[in-house]
Amino acid sequence: MNRAGEAVEPEPVPFDSWDRPRSGWLLPGRCRNPRQRTLLLEMTTRALFPTVLVFSLYLLLVGHYGPGGGFAAGLVAGLAFVLRYIAGGSDAAVRLRPPVLIGLGLTVALLTALAPTVVGAPVLATTKLALDVPLIGHVETQTSVFLDVGVYLLIVGVVLDLLRSLGAGIERDMREAGETPS
Repeated sequence: MNRAGEAVEPEPVPFDSWDRPRSGWLLPGRCRNPRQRTLLLEMTTRALFPTVLVFSLYLLLVGHYGPGGGFAAGLVAGLAFVLRYIAGGSDAAVRLRPPVLIGLGLTVALLTALAPTVVGAPVLATTKLALDVPLIGHVETQTSVFLDVGVYLLIVGVVLDLLRSLGAGIERDMREAGETPS
């Protein structure tokens, strides 16, 4: 409606640009080629990324009682980061450095594996932990879940490192071909 109260027709949008994002909605940084971004992929990624991460945490926590565990959960989380990388480029994947995640995962897994030797048990021995958490209540778990957390962090770090390495190669090839990556 205009000021006189008459209906105003919206301006027609060319077919080839109707779904082109007009701002950096998902991307925290620059895009390789803003004309090749798709709104559908970015919206789908925004919806799926946290959902897949929560599913990977579910796989991590139920790994001792069913299919799952640190390796499977880490691969699922890695796939979420691959999806985010495809939608947003190298800037959108993650802000943590992959070697930090790899080192943290190795440290947690190694300490968890060697911790039973402190009390005279064999390496990788597991025991049941029962805790009363104030807001949650009574929680029971196995100590081997900490090993799975270490493996989870390790696998996510490796996938992110692969993305970083492959992405650097792709951007180098684009520069050599005369295209302009971010």
